[in-house]
Amino acid sequence: MEAPEQRKLSGRDQWHVLKRLLRYLTPHKGAATVALILLGLTVLGSVLGPYLIKTFIDDYLTPREFPARPLMILAGAYLAILVLNAVFGYIQLLKFQEIALRIVRQIRIDVFTKVHRLGMRYFDKTPAGGTVSRVTNDTEAILEMFVDVLVGFLQSGFLIIGVYIAMFALDVRLALLSLMLLPLIFLIMWIYRKYSSEFYQDLRERLSQLNGKIAESLNGMGMIQVFRQEKRFREEFGEINDKHYEAGMRNIKLDGLLLRPAVDIVYALGLILLLSYFGVTSFSEPVEIGVIYAFVTYIDRFFEPINQVMQRLSIFQQAIVAADRVFRLMDDPELEPAQPDRGDAKIAEGKIEFRNVSFSYDGNNDVLKDISFTANPGETVALVGHTGSGKSSIINLLMRFYEFERGEILIDGRPIRSYPKTELREKTGLVLQDPFLFYGDIGSNIRLFDGSLGPGEVQAAAEFVQADPFIRSLPDGYGQKVTERGSTFSGGQRQLIAFARTMVKKPKILILDEATANIDTETEVAIQKGLERMRKGRTTIAIAHRLSTIQDADLILVLHQGEIVERGTHRELLAKGGLYHKMYRLQNGILEENEAR
Repeated sequence: MEAPEQRKLSGRDQWHVLKRLLRYLTPHKGAATVALILLGLTVLGSVLGPYLIKTFIDDYLTPREFPARPLMILAGAYLAILVLNAVFGYIQLLKFQEIALRIVRQIRIDVFTKVHRLGMRYFDKTPAGGTVSRVTNDTEAILEMFVDVLVGFLQSGFLIIGVYIAMFALDVRLALLSLMLLPLIFLIMWIYRKYSSEFYQDLRERLSQLNGKIAESLNGMGMIQVFRQEKRFREEFGEINDKHYEAGMRNIKLDGLLLRPAVDIVYALGLILLLSYFGVTSFSEPVEIGVIYAFVTYIDRFFEPINQVMQRLSIFQQAIVAADRVFRLMDDPELEPAQPDRGDAKIAEGKIEFRNVSFSYDGNNDVLKDISFTANPGETVALVGHTGSGKSSIINLLMRFYEFERGEILIDGRPIRSYPKTELREKTGLVLQDPFLFYGDIGSNIRLFDGSLGPGEVQAAAEFVQADPFIRSLPDGYGQKVTERGSTFSGGQRQLIAFARTMVKKPKILILDEATANIDTETEVAIQKGLERMRKGRTTIAIAHRLSTIQDADLILVLHQGEIVERGTHRELLAKGGLYHKMYRLQNGILEENEAR
């Protein structure tokens, strides 16, 4: 499998991503300020501790002398610092953790909301597993950054500043000498950032591929087992998994080289400089033991946060890459077609007009070409044609799943774009060939979790579409549990529930997309009465492959390669002897054998 297309993150790109992440801190400025103050106090305690010990060694560590009062004050101060550091450290860590969880919760809400606003074009080209990976794994990486990295960076930064202040207070020359180590530290960080960004991008993309392959396998498990494709899927999964392993090993090698060993070398160099300085100085002037202790401790405490920063750089790079992937999803321009949020446009009758509508999914090849027809209130317009003729595309435009650029679609004489989304959805009922049932029970699937609909309305809708008898025959009736996608129900039962779900809203426009294609003949006959009642008084657009189901339609449109090639009633089209007549004869098995072949 080829490597996925990656976006290389420059230093500027990473900075923009970080700034965008930090903007999520704005609503939590008060809590963040309190946490920073507490963090500063813990750092102050860490800096003062070695200075108190230095004072004890140089001023009070004298044989046969025990100045009790000063030593008790020093010991009490040191103990108080330890206790307060523990208390302040706990509170500030708790505060930062709470802020991080709130931020990531908001990011997940934002990205999940954006996913529901994306147009169908996005889902046509993006595997579901990749999107799931961004909402779950990538946001989890952002959480780790806020919890571990930012807090750690702040703590380390405060500690480094505090250590240098203390070192300058003790010995300016030695503090300046210690500054020579900073360029080496920054060089290591720069090299690590340069290479790790690319490596982590690859790692995240491979993880997204893994999730995509797992999701595909789970959704198609029945087909995989029926057609004995287990071995092929294992091999494909193994190939992706190997690529993920290789990407992970590249990161581990980089981390192992630059994060700890390189910093340890610089730390050793710092100790050599420090001890050499004291060794040379001792030849010309006395050196206080307490100062040596304090400087060695400060050097150690200086490199401790440096090591922590370097270790957290790995998490930081992963989080920046993950955040970039999340923000790219949030910024994706493939939104669903725009509709006004509010307005006075109401669908009163449900008259539908297509005027010279042309449409292309890719912007190059038209799948609909100059489509024009009218469906008057109470009429049924049927769409027939071979696969790929454009039937579903007409439904997709009418349901506003895709935006069209040429022509005009009107409802009750007004452009379809002028209706608020809520009005359009409430007054338009859609029944698909393969209805989707949500986890829950039958009642909740009919009302679709609309609390304004009571049990009486749910039952009335089920009775209207002839679904009530089968529902009442179930052990728990309307409370019968529905598993994922309604797999425990037959195709006909799922379709009846979908009919009831549509009719409980009392739509003005009814769209049937092969609504009886997957239903056995006996069940189909039983629900035809329900369909007749559903269509009565409503504008109905019906896609049908079985021409026997739409013979009573007021208008039948025959599509071929995106164009309407014939139109009329069932009798009129048969009399023309054209494509519809040929399709009808083919379905009724009366074509000559050689023509059928």
